Amino acid sequence: LLQDADEAVRIAREIGYPVMIKASAGGGGKGMRIAWDDEETREGFRFSSQEAASSFGDDRLLIEKFIDNPRHIEIQVLADKHGNALWLNERECSIQRRNQKVVEEAPSTFLDPETRRAMGEQAVALAKAVKYSSAGTVEFLVDSTKNFYFLEMNTRLQVEHPVTECITGLDLVQEMIRVAKGYPLRHKQADIPINGWAVECRVYAEDPYKSFGLPSIGKLSQYQEPLHVPSVRVDSGIQQGSDISIYYDPMISKLITYGSNRAEALKRMEEALDNYVIRGVAHNISLLREVIVHPRFVQGEISTKFLPEVYPDGFKGHKLTDLERRQLLATAASLYVAEQLRSQRFLGTPRIPIAKSKRSSWDLSVHLGDGIYPVAVSKHGSSFAVEVDGMKLNVTSEWNLASPLLSVTIDGTQRTIQRISRNASGETSIQFLGTVYKLQILTKVAAELSKYMPEKAAEDTSSILRSPMPGTVVAVSVKPGDMVSEGQEICVIEAMKMQNSMIAAKTGKV
Repeated sequence: LLQDADEAVRIAREIGYPVMIKASAGGGGKGMRIAWDDEETREGFRFSSQEAASSFGDDRLLIEKFIDNPRHIEIQVLADKHGNALWLNERECSIQRRNQKVVEEAPSTFLDPETRRAMGEQAVALAKAVKYSSAGTVEFLVDSTKNFYFLEMNTRLQVEHPVTECITGLDLVQEMIRVAKGYPLRHKQADIPINGWAVECRVYAEDPYKSFGLPSIGKLSQYQEPLHVPSVRVDSGIQQGSDISIYYDPMISKLITYGSNRAEALKRMEEALDNYVIRGVAHNISLLREVIVHPRFVQGEISTKFLPEVYPDGFKGHKLTDLERRQLLATAASLYVAEQLRSQRFLGTPRIPIAKSKRSSWDLSVHLGDGIYPVAVSKHGSSFAVEVDGMKLNVTSEWNLASPLLSVTIDGTQRTIQRISRNASGETSIQFLGTVYKLQILTKVAAELSKYMPEKAAEDTSSILRSPMPGTVVAVSVKPGDMVSEGQEICVIEAMKMQNSMIAAKTGKV
């Protein structure tokens, strides 16, 4: 355990950079910093000890060698008070941001039976050596040639335990209670199977477009878990109307799907994410959905650096292909027309019986991103024929516009979409393939007149420092009249147990 920053620097030089400084009482990525040189070690010591004190009431730190580009694979162990211990296979938790896990799965695509057994036996040996009883997790870092390094042991139940329950059939909470009561374990190592595949996504109240997830707060105005999708488990502690506050971790729920193989578990996860309704707070469904369909993830080529490597400029949401863009435009235009038709009716019949509207075609102009697209819609029964980019698409749905989820079939492809908002000026936002897209739908006439509508200029905020989230100011590094340069620390804000250094956006005077 480190006494001060000088000792941290001395030990870091001994073991060789890079090093990881972390809270000895820590967990969940709190109080952890990577340092590549002496200066970063001193800074890391300061931040980590403050974070550790506020998160765990214990500011003691330890330091260890940092392995670049590893996989994070952990072994679940279960031990009783009679000297028996089992390992319940592994979980792969390599998809992380800020050392916090985002997607976990069991088993791992990387381990072979020999490595799995070696890791399992060492984990059990460790548990027996310290006379451990209960469920626990031994975490390892595994390099590209399957060398594994002990990281730490979590002497508790972990967030990602459901994936192990899915593939082994054991109820870990029940086993922990039995052990605590003094009963011996009911299973032998040979009884522990790997049946099928399970994936868990951590659903957070976070904005994934800001450094892969800055906490967001608010009231859950609408909340609906995708429990109608087969083989889905949702562990949550909130409900519609709950408040997500700055005082706790921003996790909304753990979303778990199970399948006979990995492809099936991932397909169900995709469906579950599309069917998850969360309104009132920013959430990371778009990031989770992009990760689980990414070719590198699907092939199992992952490491703890996956997110920064795949999204070096930060996460920007789903990039639409030409076909997906046409599908989104056609769906949005069909929704608009379905709405127009609904607003002409009263108690299921036309509002003005004399003026029967027999209209069956609409010429629209749809604004998406930087493009403006002419879209022609014609109605045939409950489906719409839509022409976009000279291509005809057929869009069918129940058009239940009151439902938060809409199942739409576009030329035989089923998509579950959500309409997040709309207003009187034709602006609408639609969650499509996990990402929310902003569109504006106008009739051809309105679109031609819209050039006369002035746009409000955006405020220049470069000379203001505005906190990206609510929190507590724990340190201020400057005073009025100081000259500061771009990138200089102005203050430190603590929110949701994380300390964030706020820096100047440009050179100037405070």
